[in-house]
Amino acid sequence: MRDILIKLKNGEIDVDEAEKRLKLSYFDELEEFCKLDVNRKHRTGIPEAIYGESKTTKDLAKIMVHLAEKNDVAFATRVKDIDALKKELKNYNLENFDFKINEIGRTFALIKKGYNVEKIGKVGILAAGTSDIPVAEEAKETAEIMGCEVIKSYDVGIAGVHRLFKPLKRMIDEEVCCIIVVAGMEGALPSLVTSLVDVPVIGVPTSVGYGVKITPILTMLHSCSPGLAIVNIDNGFGAGAFAGLIASMIYQKLKLPSETVIY
Repeated sequence: MRDILIKLKNGEIDVDEAEKRLKLSYFDELEEFCKLDVNRKHRTGIPEAIYGESKTTKDLAKIMVHLAEKNDVAFATRVKDIDALKKELKNYNLENFDFKINEIGRTFALIKKGYNVEKIGKVGILAAGTSDIPVAEEAKETAEIMGCEVIKSYDVGIAGVHRLFKPLKRMIDEEVCCIIVVAGMEGALPSLVTSLVDVPVIGVPTSVGYGVKITPILTMLHSCSPGLAIVNIDNGFGAGAFAGLIASMIYQKLKLPSETVIY
């Protein structure tokens, strides 16, 4: 976009041509099956992510490589076979890229060497039980790809509520900008956390538990503790992206000194 505006300013292209190029810059068509939103991060603050659940390994690899070449980073969630994806990516020339893989969270990032991510703040993540960890890890990877430092603690649900207070105190001391709370079963943990902290809480209901799986989301939606926002069941990516936006807004307002992480 900047290159287009510079060419317009220098008289290399006219207004009509600049308008045409700007419209085309919002997506990049990959054959007939995929239109990548390559400018999503600049427009919304959230980078384009690839949902891997229903895609073939071959198509997923092709999309990731194309996106990484355009944006220096490609992030995929719900990757069903990470080993198969790694094998498929060997068919491409990726010597200038590194893999960042989270097998538990089922995420896969392809990152150009030397790619800088601006650090924008700290986010807390709590998981009620160990069965909720995959969703929590998806949220973690999403927040990190947006530049957040993540402080996490797992297996701190209300069945043993005494486990919660030490990690929660650490998050408060570390001045996290928000806390993601992942819980299945009856989904009560986010309400409890919200009643104890003065930062936004993002509740993530999971499909973990016996019987009807909508119970956690209904519990969270009916919470009487203000300050709680909720994403859909098992949506770790949505929670991580929301947390990243909160961190980014606070960072921009405070105009903190710039720090970078080099992968």
